[in-house]
Amino acid sequence: MKLLKGFVLAIVAATATPAVAGYADDRAEIENLAAIYLQAMDARDMDAYVGTFTEDGVLDWVNGVEYGRAEIRDAIGNWGTPPNVAADATSRPRQRHNILNHVIFVDGDTATERAYWVAFTNQTPQRDVQVLYFGHYESELRRVDGRWLYSRRKIYNESMQNRAAFYPSLGERDPRPGAGQ
Repeated sequence: MKLLKGFVLAIVAATATPAVAGYADDRAEIENLAAIYLQAMDARDMDAYVGTFTEDGVLDWVNGVEYGRAEIRDAIGNWGTPPNVAADATSRPRQRHNILNHVIFVDGDTATERAYWVAFTNQTPQRDVQVLYFGHYESELRRVDGRWLYSRRKIYNESMQNRAAFYPSLGERDPRPGAGQ
């Protein structure tokens, strides 16, 4: 059986085109970047979070537009404050952000990504898990020294004031009566 698996893998590797393998590698790296970004946010690791952006990266979010790593760090600085946890605590409230439905287009050393996100929390009176926020990202990426980084990341928090009636970039049409006629 191992011999058969090895043979099949060899056939697949021999027939894969460099373009397909290149896109698959780029996509995997971009999806990994998105995971690092969210895990850094949840862990309150400001260095790792800011490190997912290019030096001149732009963060466009519900609290404004930040230009460059220094502004991004200043804007999210209070995220680094740990929650109040008792000295004898064995657990603590958390948020967990998840990303899904990536749509990624790569063009050389630049790429675009659209993806949905959802944040859960266990900080509820009934001590269960609930959806805290949800939305989507529209991102531009650039490969810098062999690494994919965000050059622009627009965060739509569809639970807050920067939500819209519809998002053409997601294929949605204006649902209002008389629109688009």
